[in-house]
Amino acid sequence: MTKGFTRSLRVSDIRHSLLVILFMPYKYLEEIGTADIAFEATGRDLPELFTAAADATMNVMIDNLDAIEPRETQQIELANEEVDMLLFDFLQELIYFKDAERLLLRVRDVQIDKKDEKYFLRTKAAGERLDAERHHQRADVKAVTLHDFRVEKIDVGWKASAILDI
Repeated sequence: MTKGFTRSLRVSDIRHSLLVILFMPYKYLEEIGTADIAFEATGRDLPELFTAAADATMNVMIDNLDAIEPRETQQIELANEEVDMLLFDFLQELIYFKDAERLLLRVRDVQIDKKDEKYFLRTKAAGERLDAERHHQRADVKAVTLHDFRVEKIDVGWKASAILDI
């Protein structure tokens, strides 16, 4: 656990300015258990959805995404037959970099293609090593859970729901 956090961390404890909340393409769901944080992310297309879900996951870990400076880059390439499992694998990859290399990453220019009934993701993620002085940690995300995990097409684009184990 991150210093100052307990397993009873509630999403309502995570404070944002009203201005930031108005412009985030994701929201946290408070009715989920106390060892989990749930979010819904939206996007006009799949790349925008994946970017929003990545930001939501990283924003559970640290309170200021803009504090992550693009000092290192990682090429991420994944494939899956199902778009929801592609997003699941993608978020797990970001958590892996945080755990294995203490590397906080932001993604930009996500490319998703579908060929022969398979989805392919390619993106460059940029970030830096976790610095406790500058990256104010909220919670240690351990994994994305499959419980209630989904990606669906909606009228205005795409929506994903995820639960993060903290």
